[in-house]
Amino acid sequence: MRSVLSATLMMAALGLAASGPPARAQMTPPSTAGAKARPVMTVPIRPALQKPEDTAKALGQAEQLALQSDLAWVGQYNGAITGDVSERMVNAIKEFQKSRGAKQTGVLNPQERGILADTAKKKQESVGWKIVTDPGTGVRLGIPGKLVPQQASDANGTKWTSPTGTIQVQLARRKEAGPTTAKLAEREKKEPGRSIDYTVVKPDFFVLSGLQGLKKFYMRGTFRGDEVRILTILYDQATENTVEPVVIAMSSAFNAFPAAAQIAGPPPRKTVEYGTGVVIGDDGSIIADRQITDGCLTVAIAGFGNADRVAEDKEHDLALLRIYGARGLKPLDLANAATKTALDLTGIADPQNQGGGAAVTSVKASVAQLGGASDIALTPAPALGFSGAPAQDGDGKFAGIALLKPVQIAGPANGAPAAQAVLVTTNTVRDFLKANGVGAAGGASDAKASVVRVICVRK
Repeated sequence: MRSVLSATLMMAALGLAASGPPARAQMTPPSTAGAKARPVMTVPIRPALQKPEDTAKALGQAEQLALQSDLAWVGQYNGAITGDVSERMVNAIKEFQKSRGAKQTGVLNPQERGILADTAKKKQESVGWKIVTDPGTGVRLGIPGKLVPQQASDANGTKWTSPTGTIQVQLARRKEAGPTTAKLAEREKKEPGRSIDYTVVKPDFFVLSGLQGLKKFYMRGTFRGDEVRILTILYDQATENTVEPVVIAMSSAFNAFPAAAQIAGPPPRKTVEYGTGVVIGDDGSIIADRQITDGCLTVAIAGFGNADRVAEDKEHDLALLRIYGARGLKPLDLANAATKTALDLTGIADPQNQGGGAAVTSVKASVAQLGGASDIALTPAPALGFSGAPAQDGDGKFAGIALLKPVQIAGPANGAPAAQAVLVTTNTVRDFLKANGVGAAGGASDAKASVVRVICVRK
């Protein structure tokens, strides 16, 4: 556990030592006066082999983050999920290759990368990984819902537990005059029954780990003003192989004081932005959010490579993407849903909101009406990364595409606030596809099998 926790906060920055052959080797036999000169033998210069970390850095920030997260979920990487390439990350790749009996190159081939991503996804699904917002505090954190399905809240925070109490997650809050992370850490160290084996104290957070009674524990705390918020994870030592990869993800996902909603106009475009796309054709056709894919140097579909943006609908902010040579795609059935106001949105949240993960999740939402307007207000707005997510009714019928909209300074002339999320209805989506020669004949009703992560990389 000590190695897990220390690596979660202290990133290894050591590069692999580089060495290479001399630029040129010359072999000239000795000569004697009057002897005929012999030709000079030379060894040609060989280009230096690229180091594994250089190959990883060339992948781009989004894929680096996804790769690091996947390695953590399969138990090979025990560092903070930041996307930074390090010797620790390269060694984790080699360990993954070793576990499969493959050559330990430190560079994953496409088949290995696909196996890693699939294995990590299954690990997330096995523990019920999801990003939640605590209603009492607004704290955003990752919770392994299948491991800790029982939840209880009061004025002092929220607690999630396993049925037998072997695993516990506690989110605590309290008021304290003049807190500092050093004082908070010292106070927590003195709690009865705790044995501390690791401590990190930074100006903006502290971390403790060790034993609490017979359980292992990990604690991360911070404050703002006089408000203190602390995340504690306790688990029986018998469960550590299951829990410790989740601890890494929870530490990276923990956001004790999420930034307030943007109210001064649209936010600046991010260098890397994430959305959700819906596969709607065996030919690689994908429908996505036009704004997410606008102004990109590269648009990529996680697990499939780069995509072309072949058409757009500026009025409704839809984009048609296409990937080539992909196999095993499962287009979504776009059959019309009945007129209902309760919908399920299926998408892939921003990796920063799920500890670097890429889990497909579903959330509930409601609309004011269906069928009358092309774009309809949708509440509550889903998490970042969900823009482009398909909406379905309770019978699994397609109701449209959910798009996130920037909050504006002022609403319409009648004073109503601008919607933060809208639903682009089925008919509008089908009309857009028809206008671009794309049929909507997909047969999959399980949206989780049809959604993909869309990644935009800008300058």
